[in-house]
Amino acid sequence: MNKEFLFDMLSTASPSGDEFTLQKKVMEYTQTFADIVDTDVTGNVYAKYVSAGDKKVMLCGHIDEISLMVVNFTSEGCLKVIRSGGVRVPTYFGQKVRILTKNGIVYGAVGVSDDLLKNKDVSCDDLWIDIGATSKEEAMSIVSHGDYVILDTDARPLLNNCITARAMDDRIGAYIVIEAMKKAKEMSAKVDVVAVTTVGEETSGRGAFYAGANEKPDCAIIVDVTYASDGIGAGQVYGDIKLNGGPVLCHGSTINRELNDLLAETAKKHNINIQWEGTGGNTYTDGDSLYRTGAGVPFALVSIPLRYMHSPSEVGSLKDIEDCVDLIANFLVDLDEEFDLNPYK
Repeated sequence: MNKEFLFDMLSTASPSGDEFTLQKKVMEYTQTFADIVDTDVTGNVYAKYVSAGDKKVMLCGHIDEISLMVVNFTSEGCLKVIRSGGVRVPTYFGQKVRILTKNGIVYGAVGVSDDLLKNKDVSCDDLWIDIGATSKEEAMSIVSHGDYVILDTDARPLLNNCITARAMDDRIGAYIVIEAMKKAKEMSAKVDVVAVTTVGEETSGRGAFYAGANEKPDCAIIVDVTYASDGIGAGQVYGDIKLNGGPVLCHGSTINRELNDLLAETAKKHNINIQWEGTGGNTYTDGDSLYRTGAGVPFALVSIPLRYMHSPSEVGSLKDIEDCVDLIANFLVDLDEEFDLNPYK
């Protein structure tokens, strides 16, 4: 496992709509082993392994993170914001933040008050960011409308192979698809593999749509995170899902059963523990955009258990990440280049 690159990814800003700084690092890294590295106009990065076969498998992990966006200024010099993605507003009270401006990072603090903490119906309208400015004019000379705001937190190791960071959702998925493609190439997989670090999943799903339309893969594996059931106050989850318990496969109407079966067979063959979750409809991942592109793209979902999702301190497992890389790489190597996903064959 390349922990240095993983932690660099987790520490680099990548708000939905401004993923370019991190994507440039992905391009630089993948150029050392991919056969082709490509991009598109929406900001996706494609790292490709070209085999001697005719089939193409796409791996998608979205690289964007939830954030806030500056949209107004108070007379006192504070910033007003809106959500960009699924921000849970109370988790921002009293937090330090980084405002990503054209001239570099500006630091700020999200205001907090007793009245705000007692309010059970807070929204982004209730947030203000203090950058130390004394007037609207001074704040506007430093920060611009449309600048993104991320939490001022970084990745840290925990006990028992665990780590904590903001926005592990889904930069760990982006890391996994890159490393799985790299490993599949090292093991001479017989299918082409396109690892796409997609943009915009948290806000629109646009990256996966562009990727499917551009590449027209025969099938896809989506790598994202899912709610772990072993954390205090986990709430409603759709399976018995634990950190360090292995990758999570998904039962659902949009998931291709043949791909699920093949992944499960690979896990059994290579002694990789897997877990299961279920969804009654959409998966709320890149798969929901991908399967609607072109003639349709069959996909399966592989997820990593995560505690405290969409918070400043998400918690996941390095072991689960490594097992997910191994599962997908071995799946690609085991895949018959003449595979047929038609349920009526």
